[in-house]
Parts: sequence; C-alpha cells; structure tokens
Amino acid sequence: MKKDKLKIEKKILRLSFLGSLLFIIAEGVMAWITHSHSLLTDCLFDAADLVMIGPFLVLVPLLYKPVTEKHPYGYSQVESLFLLVKYSVLLALTCNLLVENVKLLVHGGHEVNAGKIAVFEFLVCIGCAAMYLILNHYSKKYESETIKAELYMWKLDVVSSLGVAVAFVVQVLLLHTKLHFLTPYIDPAVAAVMAILLIREPVVVIFQSIKNLVLFAPEEEVLNQIRSIVDKHMKDYPYEVTFLDVIQTGRKIWVEVYIGNQTDVIHISILHQVRDEIKQELKHKYDQVYIEIIPD
Repeated sequence: MKKDKLKIEKKILRLSFLGSLLFIIAEGVMAWITHSHSLLTDCLFDAADLVMIGPFLVLVPLLYKPVTEKHPYGYSQVESLFLLVKYSVLLALTCNLLVENVKLLVHGGHEVNAGKIAVFEFLVCIGCAAMYLILNHYSKKYESETIKAELYMWKLDVVSSLGVAVAFVVQVLLLHTKLHFLTPYIDPAVAAVMAILLIREPVVVIFQSIKNLVLFAPEEEVLNQIRSIVDKHMKDYPYEVTFLDVIQTGRKIWVEVYIGNQTDVIHISILHQVRDEIKQELKHKYDQVYIEIIPD
C-alpha cells in the first residue's frame, strides 16, 4: 500500500516538475520579448515553485519510512519544514514583486504588446488547465498535502493566466478609445494584483507548517472530528475518555486516548480492539494515523 502511494506521489511530482519547466521557459522567453512585468511575475513565482519540487522528489521516500526509536515521529516533519521554506521563499518573492510594480505604477507605468501577451496567456491557460486535469486524475487515488499544494499551484495558474489574458484584451480595446492613456498602467497593475492575490496562500501554509513543526494540536475542526469518532467507539465499552491528545506533523496524526473507569480494571484485549476500530475509521479520513489507548 505504501509503495503504491509513493509511486503515485512521485509520478505526480515528476509530471508537475516537467510541466512547470516547460511553462517557465515559455513565460521567460515571452517576458523577455515583450518586457511584460505581469509575465515576469508569473514566471518567477512558477520558477520558485519549480526549484522546490526538485529536492522534494528526493525527500518523498523518507516520508514513507516507518517510525523507529531513533525517529519517534519518522520523517514527517521534513515535509512541514520543506513547505515552510518553500512558501517563505514564495512570500518574499511575491512581496518584492508587489513593491516593484507599485513603484512602476507611481512612475507612469510602461507600454507592452498587449495583443501578443493576450494570445500567449490564453494558450498558457489552456495548457495549465490540461495539466491540472491530468494531475487531478492521478491524485484521486492518493492525495497528500504536497500534492494538494501542487494542484493548488496549477489551479492558480489557470485562473491567473485567464485573468491576465482578459486584462490585455481590454488594453487592446482601450487603444482605440479616449481611455488609451490608461494602457501604460495595465501591465504593472495586473502584476500588482496578481502579487496581492498570491500572498494569502503562502501565509496560511507558513503558519500551518510552523504549528506542525512545534507539534501543536491540529485545527479545531480536525480535533472535533477525531473526538467524535473516539467517543462513538468508546460508548460500547466500560471506559470513559479523560483526555484526548492529538498531534499532527506533516501528513501524520498521532492520537493518544487516555481512559479511566470506576473499577480500575483494564482489559488489554479490549483496548486493542477499540484501538483497531478507531484506527480503521480514521484511516479513511487521514493518510497516516497512529492510535494509542492509555489508562489514565
């Protein structure tokens, strides 16, 4: 089972890597030809993402190694650390691009060949949509946080490419109207808007990765879901849950259920049975789950 998941994940990451490489080369060449800041923004953001995919292809097998005494949490925190570094780079890059394009707007903007950029972005949009559908098809068999991040990036590329294409179609139309004086501002304005929209995702992932690294409890929604499942199975046994300890690090979740009863008699066979029942249900909701039932 783990080998199948590893195989699927590596295939998705390789496809994403190759697809990103092709689009980055095309965007880089087009940004150089047209001197478009919006194309450059898209290209640099994709390039930063691509640089991070390469090393992760090497790290993925570590995430499937079993827990040992030397590594009690396995290598799951490697993924959280990797995502923290990746999105910190993307956040810094996005903030820098936002500042540069705001400066360009203040100083009068600049002219670009809107027609060429519009056609190019429509083609990129179609290509990104095709890549997203391919990756989404493979991810139906298995989806990790890393795969979700890659799918998000391709979905974002589809939306951003379409938005940029529409913006430059508008610029072409404005050239023949009284509003033609606005055309120099469209390219840096589009780049600035793209940067603003791209900021939210890195911030969210950075905070989530920090929580995983310091072994904080997961989101309240996850806690409530796990607590509900534990309580549902515990009601069939003569024990009560006194404390629930949940730790999420990367794609792994550790659940420690502390129990007590009025007679102080604990049956090990019953503990194993209820643990297996809880684990079996949680396995359908989370990728790698570890359950311990502990007498309090």
